[in-house]
Amino acid sequence: MADRVYPAAKPATANGTAAPVVNGGANPAFPANKAQLYNATRPTYRPQPPPRRKHRRSCCCCCCLWTTFFIITIVLLAAIAGAIFWVLYRPQRPSFSVSSLQVSQFNLTSTKLVSKFNLTVIARNPNKKVTFIYDPITISFSSDDVDIGSGSLPALTHGTKNVTTLRTVVSSSGQNLDDSAVSALRSKLKNKKTLPLEIKLDTKVKVKVGSLKTKKVGIRVKCNGIKITVPTGKSPTKATTSDVKCDVDLRIKIWKWTF
Repeated sequence: MADRVYPAAKPATANGTAAPVVNGGANPAFPANKAQLYNATRPTYRPQPPPRRKHRRSCCCCCCLWTTFFIITIVLLAAIAGAIFWVLYRPQRPSFSVSSLQVSQFNLTSTKLVSKFNLTVIARNPNKKVTFIYDPITISFSSDDVDIGSGSLPALTHGTKNVTTLRTVVSSSGQNLDDSAVSALRSKLKNKKTLPLEIKLDTKVKVKVGSLKTKKVGIRVKCNGIKITVPTGKSPTKATTSDVKCDVDLRIKIWKWTF
């Protein structure tokens, strides 16, 4: 049996001699690449994202959702209650009108004003099931923002479907006026012989429905379109009240402001 010839462990060179062994027979070394130069065995640094606060965000969203739901529910319940109240009672505002106004005295000097008016006001309650309870009513007369008289009316209870006639005297006894106010009044009297008049009635009112009473709410009645003629003798003059319009407005006070 013939012996097999295996290739030599050491490769021969071109001239038949064996090539020298380098590094103990290991693979030949090659130039180091960039990864080897910068320590390729070191793990790559990757910045970690900030931790997510899922639990806290979830609690905030849940709280906002329930708060919004609660507010919407309250608004809907209030709207439903208001609609039911309106259907059952059909509430309407009271109305006021100036029935008559007489000027019995109007004396204007360089610094003072003495005036006297006889006022009659008609108050109407158009409701069938709503009663109005008024505090004492304060009355003020003014002409172009100049106060020319004041008065009052007593407290009253205004029943359902009721028309009440209110009479009082509005006066100014020796009220001091500044020069601009006196000049404005004299100019009006000289040119037109009449004065425009505005009447304001201020009070607070409760609303009674059956046995239920609300809290007091401020109201103001403002009447415009009145013109008065100053009497020249002892006989009083009567103002024209056919075109007088009286508006009733709520007076809601929030901290320092009244709306």
